[in-house]
Amino acid sequence: MFNSSDMRMKPFVILGFPGLSPQYYGPVSALLFFIYITIFLGNLFILVFVITEKSLQKPTYLVFCHLALNDLTFGTVTLPKIISKYWFNDSTISFYGCFAQMFFVHYIGASHSFILMVMGLDRLIAICIPLRYSALITNKLISVLCGSAWFIPVLLMVVAMTLALPLPFCKSNVIAHCYCDLITITNQACGGHVQTVVIITLCNAMFCLLVPLAFILFSYVCIIVAILKMSNAAGRKRTLSTCMPQIFITSLFYLPRCFVYVANGVGLSFSLDIRILVILMYSLLPATVNPIIYCFKTQDIKEMLRKRLKTPIYVYIRQLTGG
Repeated sequence: MFNSSDMRMKPFVILGFPGLSPQYYGPVSALLFFIYITIFLGNLFILVFVITEKSLQKPTYLVFCHLALNDLTFGTVTLPKIISKYWFNDSTISFYGCFAQMFFVHYIGASHSFILMVMGLDRLIAICIPLRYSALITNKLISVLCGSAWFIPVLLMVVAMTLALPLPFCKSNVIAHCYCDLITITNQACGGHVQTVVIITLCNAMFCLLVPLAFILFSYVCIIVAILKMSNAAGRKRTLSTCMPQIFITSLFYLPRCFVYVANGVGLSFSLDIRILVILMYSLLPATVNPIIYCFKTQDIKEMLRKRLKTPIYVYIRQLTGG
């Protein structure tokens, strides 16, 4: 416990999984480290592969690159601290370090949601107005839209930080989570302004989640209607297959979050360990699985991978270097 007068002199303590026995610290840290390496290498591979393959530098794959960068950043922000807790017994994080982690956790999550909205727009135009796709959706437009998806959450998170940072913290310095987020930090604050901060930041979170989700649902309803109107069964199947990667990626991000919100709304309660595990899974699962979806569910990337695997490595290096 600590008083508000010296709150910035005291570090926060990351609790992690409170019910985890010390004998499992090693295996858990090894598992988390494996997940981080998978996220890092998988998303880095997608970035490098799309950047170096000129034939893949199209609007859809540029969106994939932004998502891969987003997933790579999220894993790097959240996992090293909890790994060090269980591997090196280092569970402390400085006051301002905790706020910095909180900023990036929510910022990256919000930008991910807006990038998925850009992906939905890309598929909407591609399926519903295919003849105008090349004219409407260009690399430049996608870069502007994805840039906006990265920029808009900055303003919202600055508001959240400005409101939360001056709060008096007079409760426990224990963060009941695997990383610092807004709820766990404000739970340690006291004073009459805490509820106001919670309401405002919740409105920000709902805006970042529900506005993109509403557009994505609208876009995929339009896509399904357009597919059902196709008279050719083979064409329907082919068109639907082009949307499957985006559907998988979007579902992995939104469905678990919606489940948690609905469960809270109907009064379904979980133990703290289960709650932390569910949040960790829906936060990290998309970042871990998305590169596999890109590679095995996207025809162009799959074909290019087959081609490169058949090409001798020295020939591929010469092509990359222009030799």
